Order: sequence, then C-alpha cells, then structure tokens
Amino acid sequence: MLMPKRVKWRKQQRGNMRGKALRGAEIAFGEYALQALEPGWVSARQIEAARRAIVREMRRRGKIWIRIFPDKPYTHRPPETRMGKGKGNVEYWVAVVRPGRIMFEVGGLPEEVAKEALRQASYKFSIKTKVIAREEVEGEQA
Repeated sequence: MLMPKRVKWRKQQRGNMRGKALRGAEIAFGEYALQALEPGWVSARQIEAARRAIVREMRRRGKIWIRIFPDKPYTHRPPETRMGKGKGNVEYWVAVVRPGRIMFEVGGLPEEVAKEALRQASYKFSIKTKVIAREEVEGEQA
C-alpha cells in the first residue's frame, strides 16, 4: 500500500479542491492515460486496486506509471463517540485529485489492450474518469 515514509505533521486539515489540476494534466511518459474528470480523494487502496487491474489486463507487457501519490492522512473518529476529545486517528492515506489530473499512464502495448486496461482501472475509483491518448504532433514523425 502506498503511503509516505515519514511526514512532518501527523494530521492535516481537509483543504479544498476547487479549480482544475495545475500540474500533472499532460501525458508525460506513456501513450494512453486515465484522466480524472471531477475532484475527489483517491485512497491508497483504490490506487492499488486499479494498479492490479491494469497489470492483470496488460499480461506482463508494456509499462505502467502511477502519477498520483497518497500523501494526505485521513482521520476518523470511532463510532458512537461523544464530541470533543480531539481529532480522530489516521485511518488511511488519500491523494487529492482535481479535474484534469492524469492518474495512470501506460505505454508499449496495443491500443485496444491499453484502453481496456485503463477502463478496468476506472471502475476502481469513486470519481469519474476518462481514457485519453497522446496526440502526436504532425512534424514529430521520425
């Protein structure tokens, strides 16, 4: 499971997810990518489940890049606890995802396999996503 090795502060505030992704909105490594269409928190378990779905569909071909990392602690109070007594314990870690953010990239495999792998991964997330392809520029052929 992905999580930071160490953090400066054990607990964080919730923050907000207004606006589009400023960074990580372009395909940088592979040919096909899974892009977030709405804001949300993606848990480390969801990222791992999506990674496994992609690897299973790829069948030991190609390469996968995970472009998000869960570095935000999610705290949770025990059920039936009275108010007060401080903030809850860290239960798991989440990645903050804004619209436009590239979450996964794959490369080195046929188009239909890549798109199917990313489609299987999209079912693992609680936010809407879409599969996109790298646009080749006209003067770029070698």
